[in-house]
Amino acid sequence: MSTTSVSKKFQAPKFSLSLLAPKFWLTWIGISFLYLLSWLPLTIQFRLGSGIGSLLHKLMKRRRDIALTNLQLCFPNMPEDERKKLVLTNFKNAGIALFESGMSWWWPKWRVQSIVHVKGQQHIDSALAQGKGIFLLFFHVLPLEMMARVLGEKGYPCVGFYRPHNNKVLEWVQYRGRCVSNKYMVGKWDVKGLLKALSKGEVTVYLPDHDYGKKRSVFVPFFDVEQAATTTGTEIFASHKNATTIPTKLKRLPGTQGYEIEFLPPLENYPGDDAEANATLVNQWVEEAVADNMEQYMWVHRRFKTRPNEADPSLYK
Repeated sequence: MSTTSVSKKFQAPKFSLSLLAPKFWLTWIGISFLYLLSWLPLTIQFRLGSGIGSLLHKLMKRRRDIALTNLQLCFPNMPEDERKKLVLTNFKNAGIALFESGMSWWWPKWRVQSIVHVKGQQHIDSALAQGKGIFLLFFHVLPLEMMARVLGEKGYPCVGFYRPHNNKVLEWVQYRGRCVSNKYMVGKWDVKGLLKALSKGEVTVYLPDHDYGKKRSVFVPFFDVEQAATTTGTEIFASHKNATTIPTKLKRLPGTQGYEIEFLPPLENYPGDDAEANATLVNQWVEEAVADNMEQYMWVHRRFKTRPNEADPSLYK
């Protein structure tokens, strides 16, 4: 990948001898171990990941409590035993996601393509044929690293926002891995960079489902939470004259069947003039997508950490 294509506000990390310093040796050992494990049969990787997830479920009490709180807030009528079972399964999927990072970064093209399934391609192909830029709405599923790789391998290499990693070795490895089948990434605050990609007719990816703070957000319903901070950034990109906004559904299929991306019909009459109505429409799509894949959604994120008023008590203990 040519770094000249990357936005000037964010430079793709390059390898340097400083990455071989002793302080990074443990990181290199961990990466090497993950690389070797990534070549194991899929069933073995999934079993190992599930086991690690079960261990994390026991050790990471705070994250476990956050997931339980999110489910209680979103689904107050869900029986407690069902919530606890769902959280355990969610952690197992998180463990599998660790291995999926290695798979998405290092698997050869033929191996990824053998487990790719796509639905609704006519929606994205039609827009691309018209020279449109694609504003693709993803959401935070645990197999997200693999879903990005799958997208590129199916002929839709994308551009997306990127938050650099604090560890310089992981930063270099992660960025290279994410660009194996995709184009380039722009800094997480580089709005102009993503708008420029849409102008060029690129496929771009955006994830509007997390709580990004009070700035550029409105408070609208998300499942049974009446006032969930929801970004208005989505409408900034969707309003670009060359953008077609296409929501998706993403999932890891049962067993070793692979991964599925479903392109849904483009959003019509979006965005409108009402920011709250726009955000509500996006949240309704997220609700539908999550309901279709409850076990693989990132429930450990504090989705409702931002409250409408500073004096409002936290929803998390």
